[in-house]
Amino acid sequence: MSKSGPSSTDASRAHAATSRGAFSSSLGVLAATLGSAVGLGNIWKFPSLTGANGGAGFLLIYLLSTLFIGLPLMVAEIAIGRQARANPISALRQLQPRGAPWWLIGVAGMAAAFLIMAFYSEVVAWVFAYVAKALSGNLLSSDPVQTQASFDALVRDPVQALLWQWVVLAFIGGILLLGVTRGIEAATKRLMPLLFLLLVLLGGYSLTLPGAGQALTFLFAPEWHKITPAVVLTAMGLAFFKLSIGMGTMMTYGSYFTAEQNIPATATRVMLADLSVSLLAGMAIFPAVFSFGFQPSAGPSLVFITIPAVFAQMPGGSVLLAAFFLLTAIAATGAMLSLMEVPVVILHERWGLSRPRATLLTLLILGLLGAGCALSQSTLATFQPGGRTLFDWADYLSSNLLLPAGGIAIALFVGWAWGERAFAAQLSNHGQLGNQGLARVVSLLLRWVTPVLILLVMLAGLGVFSGA
Repeated sequence: MSKSGPSSTDASRAHAATSRGAFSSSLGVLAATLGSAVGLGNIWKFPSLTGANGGAGFLLIYLLSTLFIGLPLMVAEIAIGRQARANPISALRQLQPRGAPWWLIGVAGMAAAFLIMAFYSEVVAWVFAYVAKALSGNLLSSDPVQTQASFDALVRDPVQALLWQWVVLAFIGGILLLGVTRGIEAATKRLMPLLFLLLVLLGGYSLTLPGAGQALTFLFAPEWHKITPAVVLTAMGLAFFKLSIGMGTMMTYGSYFTAEQNIPATATRVMLADLSVSLLAGMAIFPAVFSFGFQPSAGPSLVFITIPAVFAQMPGGSVLLAAFFLLTAIAATGAMLSLMEVPVVILHERWGLSRPRATLLTLLILGLLGAGCALSQSTLATFQPGGRTLFDWADYLSSNLLLPAGGIAIALFVGWAWGERAFAAQLSNHGQLGNQGLARVVSLLLRWVTPVLILLVMLAGLGVFSGA
């Protein structure tokens, strides 16, 4: 297979490649990349997993895992994207050794993006619906049984489930239609500061509650006996899934990076900012949870069932609840933009579609795939091939197979196939920065450490260690 990438005789592809957008500033790069990394996982999954796995000890393992799994892979994906200035499939075709099918990583990433968006768009739809419901005051009840009933009424109503999913897809599609600079960059530059502002305000309020001391101890004082092999594997898995890697999003955004951008420094800032969002979310949630006698290990129901019951007991609960779901919607928007951008740019550059047509085709495909997930708890509730709903299958296949396999393949590609010299050239901006030593360290991690750790995460997700 040639390293030259797509055929130069294909005029439509050539036009797409030369007309692609780019981020216009370092702030835009940071905001967009952070928007991709920050998502519902910061507001929903991180607090619930931290609560279910003992608090501070889990947090420490998560941070260490990020350094050995998440950060090296993020740097690798961004470097590939910026070197090739192309979508994930074309980028890997350009850089791969002759005859090697590394471009299939890009295909797997596109498939993973579609599967994730199929179910993730429905979860985001619940968040958007809850913003409206919170503003109307319909969610305020201190009884978890009643908040559970409100949530069930939403997810089991096929009309509401589909309608809110279409609202989400139309909203994200509208931003993407504006392009990279006027769409993705402009949106994330406005949304990310607002996200931090809302988190700081909610966190500051929560720290005035009686349970604040208990919550801070829970978050920052490790209980070492609670760190079990299962906790370590869960923290490693969160570190991998949290930073939006393994599905081509960082590779795609890397292709929009400026030539002067310091890739390792940017990735580190994104990792630290992402961790800060997660911690701020924990500081906003756990003091309230402890103050009103709820369990921090409530799991995913923490956001849609426990949180409304908690805020119902607080002065100004309706406003606070609306602010909470607004910031959750903002976090979800950045992640959705990066996920949808992967197939959009592939359809634009590989198939030669105009960007508007590529966006509309992506929305059409998602409308069909997402409908199955949206109706999984109502009209299609009894359709469970293999014992799983369509929602659960989309989650299972993407989370346990495609993403870990993609992460392992990217680590092996950069560590062994692409070459340390080419990798170091991107990390040092062709010698302008002193990152050659760092490139050597990251290359070693990508060769020997990161793929092994991701394989453990993959095996754990597939249930290999369940009997241990």
